[in-house]
Amino acid sequence: MSENASVVRLLHENWLFTQIGGGDGTLKDEWLPTTSFPTSVHVELLKAKRIPDPFIGLHEWDVQWIGEAEWAFKTTFAVTEMELAAENVDLVFDGLDTFASVALNGQTILQTQNQFVSYRASAKSFLKRSDNELVITFASAFTKGRDLEHEYGKMQLWNGDSGRLHVRKAQYTWGWDWGPVLVTVGPWKPISLHTYASTITDLRVSSDVAEDHTVTVDITFSVSSPAHVVTSVVSILGADGTAICSENMASIGGPNIRLTFPPGEVCLWYPIGYGKQTMYTVKVVTYDQSGKQLDEKKQQVGFRRARVVEEKLSEDGHDGLTFLFEVNNVRIFCGGSNWIPADSFLTTVTPERYRAWLELLVKGNQNMVRVWGGGIYENDVFYDICDELGILVWQDFMFGCGQYPAYDALLKNVEVEAEQAVKRLRHHPSIVIFAGNNEDYMFSEMNGNIPLPAKVIYEEILPNAVAKFSNVHYHRSSPYSGNGKTSNDVQYGDTHQWNVWHGTQEPWHNWDKLAARFCSEFGMQAYPNIRTVDYWTGSDKAERYPQSRTTINHDKAEGSERRLELYLMENFKHAFDMESYVYYTQIMQAETLSAAYRLWRRNWKGKGKEYTAGALVWQINDCWPCTSWAIVDYFLRPKPAFFSIARELARFTIGIARTEQTMYPDRRRAALLEVRSKLGIWGTNSTLSDKNVVLLLQAFNLNDPEWKYEEKKNAVLEANKSTELWEGDVPGQEVRAKKSEAPKPIVVSARLLDADGSVLARYSNWPEPFKYIHFPPVEELGLSITVAEDGASVELSTKRPIKGIILEVDGSEDVKWSDQAIDLVPGDNQVVRAEGIKGRVVKARFLGDGTA
Repeated sequence: MSENASVVRLLHENWLFTQIGGGDGTLKDEWLPTTSFPTSVHVELLKAKRIPDPFIGLHEWDVQWIGEAEWAFKTTFAVTEMELAAENVDLVFDGLDTFASVALNGQTILQTQNQFVSYRASAKSFLKRSDNELVITFASAFTKGRDLEHEYGKMQLWNGDSGRLHVRKAQYTWGWDWGPVLVTVGPWKPISLHTYASTITDLRVSSDVAEDHTVTVDITFSVSSPAHVVTSVVSILGADGTAICSENMASIGGPNIRLTFPPGEVCLWYPIGYGKQTMYTVKVVTYDQSGKQLDEKKQQVGFRRARVVEEKLSEDGHDGLTFLFEVNNVRIFCGGSNWIPADSFLTTVTPERYRAWLELLVKGNQNMVRVWGGGIYENDVFYDICDELGILVWQDFMFGCGQYPAYDALLKNVEVEAEQAVKRLRHHPSIVIFAGNNEDYMFSEMNGNIPLPAKVIYEEILPNAVAKFSNVHYHRSSPYSGNGKTSNDVQYGDTHQWNVWHGTQEPWHNWDKLAARFCSEFGMQAYPNIRTVDYWTGSDKAERYPQSRTTINHDKAEGSERRLELYLMENFKHAFDMESYVYYTQIMQAETLSAAYRLWRRNWKGKGKEYTAGALVWQINDCWPCTSWAIVDYFLRPKPAFFSIARELARFTIGIARTEQTMYPDRRRAALLEVRSKLGIWGTNSTLSDKNVVLLLQAFNLNDPEWKYEEKKNAVLEANKSTELWEGDVPGQEVRAKKSEAPKPIVVSARLLDADGSVLARYSNWPEPFKYIHFPPVEELGLSITVAEDGASVELSTKRPIKGIILEVDGSEDVKWSDQAIDLVPGDNQVVRAEGIKGRVVKARFLGDGTA
């Protein structure tokens, strides 16, 4: 290796930490070794058994002193003669959380004020060959936020302490309506020693894919100390490492290479379900005058044409504009989730955990994830995996739910943050939009149109950074409508549809009336897996009930008890023991969210008729064990809603909507009426080819096991849209002449069959609300649960329709189920794959199982 070569060495060994002031802890003047690095104080204190687990019981409140204390981390390291002799020696801090003072051998070399920013400090003049002491002192971000608020003024917000608005740090650590108050501190990203004569400082690979799929690639990079660099080699490598092109060039004076590939010469990157996720590697190597390598940078890229399309709808009666994503000329219905940080302690989120989460998202047939603006610009591996799996990424900037200030020091801080974030993320083909914030415009509007000083951030600083340093689409906020409308207008831009749960607390059956052009947030709460509940109650079994102090502390949503019970009481007969409450909230969440996807996908009616172009549920994940809107809990245990959504986002789906129509034949008489039950049935096809199917329509009467209706119909599901398939009266349901005449309990089942008779999609529509149904006696159902000889295939069959089957086994070990929240009808046996049964008896909960 050349003595002038660029070398990066991690400094992750021999770290100690201590409390140096503030708070009411007892660790002052005692240095403890860290067990991992990068790390944070909570993580190390927990591993050292100096604090109780804040995820259990009420211990969250026993560790608040940590976030209000001052801390220090230190290490010693030696440097070699070659490192000392290097022309440049820098200490690089990829992330310090948040207000840090860095001293090298007693000399202050750096002051930081932003968790999201990486810092570089020259260290050459302070280093010695023997042990070098590096000390990082962290002030309390919580108290610093209070101090800045006192200096610059108190601002309004939703969630957390208002001091957070002044601090460029993950906002959720101050607490959110799904997360605890755990204000972290520490060196949360790698620290390294970088020695070099000249280094590549800014590699940018920009691609433009024309409508005919001609690909133009611009490669630019900057170098420090350009006088050292005589030549550079720029290559584009395929997946097998073979160069598809290579350019030698002189690099002084701003290197710039433009390459053009005719259609088909390079492969395009596609979202999952629409093509391959082809990636290329751009490699830049610089050399000195003797031909020795100075530096090398690599960047994985994908080439795709990504557009946000806002255009007039083609039919009268539909005002507004589309808001849809088009990739490589294909318009895509985006079904996905919102993403919050996967842990309150970010350094514990390993690449393996990221992969498990994102693979789960793909397993759920989702194609988009929104990185929410109150967390972090995620770890590089998160976006790498999204590129690999074909997951589209909606990326917020890190501002959320508040009236952010805009004084000069903060604006300068944000400028650096925005530039670094855009430069770090821009090459990922998965990222198709940057949004300026989460709900800040909506927050202003819902609080009497209070001033929003941070408009200068959202309307100048951020869009300028995105335009200057990338070619990604910029959107001012989420939600944001533009066009002179309020931010959450349903006919423009994206919408956060919280009139189910929050707002007007609409029935979930009204999702069709609450449709938007693109719904980037909506949700319904549910309890997590019973094993997760048992984790947070710990050894205190007296707290194992839904209304306990511990249980309520693990549900941070204000008013959640009332809202959960409102929706439960309106729809279900239910019990209050913990197992039952888990079941009923979970089945309610599954019904609510699957209905939203089902009804909104119906609105994807083809070009010019994309009345709803996407739905992102709030949320996929949790940052701690809790009750929340998540469809998968903290321990990666999917709730039943995960599976019901997966069915609605499959390539082929079928939907049924039942409505009641009341007519008055004599306009002067209210007592004379006719009530009809009507059905509409549709199918969806997300593939790019028409699909021939057979619609099998069946109906069953819960009170009459002998009665059955069946009809078959050939149909064509048109490509990349929804298709109306059937309309008429509910089979077997007579016209009713009195409101006192209850409708018959008719269950309608519809399946889409392939040419070979296999089931492409199924859905059962039940009379609602479920609380009115007199379910058949359990002993008459004929439910059979059979585990095959392989121990992992569970076949379900029944003689009578059954609603909302959730499978479970006893014991602490999880089973990985392939499906849950299952509706079962006679003659349509279903097989569920299950990993980890290990001979245990498979049990089922369902509506009408006798427990309520």
